[in-house]
Amino acid sequence: MLQRAFQYVRGYLRIRVAGYGTERFLNACRHRGIKLWDMKPCGDSYEMSISISGFRRIRPIVRKTGTKAVIVSRVGLPFFLYSYRKRKLFFVGAAACLLFIFALSRFIWSIDIRGNLARTDETLLEFLESRDVKNGMRISDINCGQIVKDIRKEYNDIIWVSASVEGTRLIVQIKENQDAIQARSSGEEGMEGEGFTDPVDIVADKDCVITDIITRKGVPMVKEGAQVKEGDILVSGQVPVNNDAGETVSYHYQESDADITGQASIEYLDSQSLSYEEKKRYDIKRMEYYVRIADFRFCFAGIRNEYEHFEQYSREEQVKLFDNFYLPIYFGSRWAIPYEPEEKAYKQEEYQRLLSGRFFQYCEDLEKKGVEIIENDVKIYRGKESAEAKGILTVAMPVGTKKPSALAELPEDGAEGQTGEEDGNDGNGD
Repeated sequence: MLQRAFQYVRGYLRIRVAGYGTERFLNACRHRGIKLWDMKPCGDSYEMSISISGFRRIRPIVRKTGTKAVIVSRVGLPFFLYSYRKRKLFFVGAAACLLFIFALSRFIWSIDIRGNLARTDETLLEFLESRDVKNGMRISDINCGQIVKDIRKEYNDIIWVSASVEGTRLIVQIKENQDAIQARSSGEEGMEGEGFTDPVDIVADKDCVITDIITRKGVPMVKEGAQVKEGDILVSGQVPVNNDAGETVSYHYQESDADITGQASIEYLDSQSLSYEEKKRYDIKRMEYYVRIADFRFCFAGIRNEYEHFEQYSREEQVKLFDNFYLPIYFGSRWAIPYEPEEKAYKQEEYQRLLSGRFFQYCEDLEKKGVEIIENDVKIYRGKESAEAKGILTVAMPVGTKKPSALAELPEDGAEGQTGEEDGNDGNGD
């Protein structure tokens, strides 16, 4: 491949050699070190390729062997440039194009995000742009190490980040903590269960009646049947240490751990319009092609039409010279399909089916989170323009979220550090 390219840059000739002494001609060329290649028989003659300097040396060989050499074609860059020697603007444009591509190669024109599952590419690209990392920035201004640090600092569930520049593309590869993703998707909230040195309480996250409480660590502050409000402490992470006189002399700090179930009321409200818009599409498609360079768009044809309503779609591809050499040039197309809107009304069974379907899905989502529906008082009501499904759900559900504990103050005359008894459950027994 390289040899072919070298031959093209230097230029070569295709010649046809005819006569009775063609074999002597070939032997003489080999004896004098004249290189011939791509030899093919052509009737009573032979066609072959020869360098320009070699062709100048075969004149005495042709006379001596009684053969005749005729130039069939001229191939290579020197002959191409010579044929266009009067078209100066062509060479100026070619040189300008090469300089333009060279200048573009000093910038980033594509940012590729890989490995993200919990967040979209757009979210991460917006974050990078807030850190001045975006398309069009100089490659020399990119600090891959800083990009890695910023992403790790902003997103705690991303455990590994790699940033690298290949060509005109910035590649950011990340690996997320799958356990954190699953916890977030299942609705788990609160604080992590490891690494706490300060006391952590479990507080009520909604108004409810406690129906069941099993404490593994910490001091339970409520009993079954207690009415609690949002923010009340259910389990304290400060286990008091008492002396023989029953006085609190210190506290044993730990992270509370308990299974707490409460009965609560959840308000449900969902509405559905009684009318909807149906689109009567026409069998017409208006196309528009365009070239976009950075933020400038050059359109060919148009998608304008006499219809008031139409749907518009687009498709776009970025130009690249090699796998990682992207340019800020995009080829795209847009098309519009006109339609005529027609307003229609839902029948009673239709809007009831829509509201009931969404309510059943809502109940299924609650059950996946461990919520048991005890009583359902949700009904459908019809108004002038919309129908509503509303009512109260009585449920038994896990309650409580973890929160750092406010440290309790010891009495001034308490003998801190004195050996005594610990009240509460420290996790070593029931």
